[in-house]
Amino acid sequence: MSTVILALAAGAVVGLALGALGGGGSVLAVPALIYLLGFTPAAATTASLLIVTATSLTALYAHSRAGNVRWRAGALFAAAGLVPAALAGAVAARLPHAVLTLAFAAVAALAAVRMLRCARPDADGQRQPSSVRPARAAGCGAGLGALTGLLGVGGGFLAVPALVTVLAFEMQAAVGTSLLVISANSLASLATRGATMGHLDWGVIAPFTATAVLGAWDGKRLAARASGPLLQRAFAVALLAVAGFMAVDAVT
Repeated sequence: MSTVILALAAGAVVGLALGALGGGGSVLAVPALIYLLGFTPAAATTASLLIVTATSLTALYAHSRAGNVRWRAGALFAAAGLVPAALAGAVAARLPHAVLTLAFAAVAALAAVRMLRCARPDADGQRQPSSVRPARAAGCGAGLGALTGLLGVGGGFLAVPALVTVLAFEMQAAVGTSLLVISANSLASLATRGATMGHLDWGVIAPFTATAVLGAWDGKRLAARASGPLLQRAFAVALLAVAGFMAVDAVT
């Protein structure tokens, strides 16, 4: 019973992050599955993809109703990442656990630094949207897709900073659009992991996913009330803490 309670609590936090920030669900889900719920790194990355796919689709629907999704940019990101996500997903199962953990920690730390930098408001406090540059969008999308397949992350915690810094999206549009990218990348990566589905603990994954989906709706409401820079800073600090813990654990 205690395991189910932990899964419910972790799922609520993951859903809140995805709904409010358009990313971060998997970067929180993977450590929770490993350290709280006893999953191996390989199983945790697959389970995380399942959880994040269901949750991000829910959050995407909520943000699309509010007009926060830029479908053209999201489609470019997602399309470029599909093949890299599938290929990297096939490679991930062959890597040692320590390598996956260290790589995950490094990517989380990098994303945190990027988010702290782009959380600084412009002189007028707003970012002006720019036209989508296909080459930039495709390049970012391919990199995010590869990370999704390799580390079991949806890519949102990197997609949001990329959309804000590379394409100059305002925070609300970056959050909504990133959810489209997360959903597509996660589905592509899951397609290469079908053989591992039967070895997962569905008694943990089901309640985790259920509360994550509910938390995504609350996260959407939170995003509408809190400022973008404040949400970015809070999430970046949490990312740095997770990255430090995982790095220490991998080398000890």
